[in-house]
Amino acid sequence: MGYVEEFALPIDPLGQSPRTVWAYLPDGYGQDDRVYPVLYMFDGHNLFDDALATYGKSWGIRDYLDRTGAQLVVIGQDCNHTGNKRLEEYCPYSVKMPHGIGKIHAEGRETADWFVHVLKPACEKRYRISSEREHVGIGGSSMGGLMSLYCVTRYNDVFGSAACISPAVSFCGRQLRSLIAGAAFADTRIYISMGSEEAGRSRKALANMTDRMLAWNSLLLQKGCTSWPRLIVGGSHDEATWETIVPEFMPFMFPEAF
Repeated sequence: MGYVEEFALPIDPLGQSPRTVWAYLPDGYGQDDRVYPVLYMFDGHNLFDDALATYGKSWGIRDYLDRTGAQLVVIGQDCNHTGNKRLEEYCPYSVKMPHGIGKIHAEGRETADWFVHVLKPACEKRYRISSEREHVGIGGSSMGGLMSLYCVTRYNDVFGSAACISPAVSFCGRQLRSLIAGAAFADTRIYISMGSEEAGRSRKALANMTDRMLAWNSLLLQKGCTSWPRLIVGGSHDEATWETIVPEFMPFMFPEAF
């Protein structure tokens, strides 16, 4: 059985510092000297343990990796739980948010920089994990899905794959499309998904959401990425839904681990 370690890292100049980090290490990690592929993820508190998850349900990643025996390290960073700070830290562009939230001061670029220049080097020093981009991925859901698409684009020399689950791309789609259009991608795998129930009960809204997802997929394909668009029939915007696709995106991103 694998196990989860917990430690903390400073995240200055962002708030709630130091920030908690959880790392899943697979069965056998302590008995060999191999270097493991690694997946960095947003919202680490929601990944492994229902007791830590915001809404009492995790992604079940620890159970899945134990069950499959996958030789993969997964590292998750805690979000900022104060007010709208998660929205700010997980959005790379200053935009006006719906539902009365108003304009936010985006700190997503600083968060991405922290992942690349602080979290990643600290974890590579602490664990036997790969630093080669073809064995390094980034993933998250909702605002974390948006950040994953941003990170794999801006730092394509660092991340070779991304899981962009229910990404909140509607908040800054124009800016993100422009970034992707101007980026140079090496061999890159990107899994992008939406749940059909996220569109509500309107058939037109579902059709529009599906069309937008396929448009993002088309843009990524044009840039030379290997992209997998996935509409989860009956899926909602929650961890219980995202748990069901863990067995899809992880082997897609890291075939060498399975």
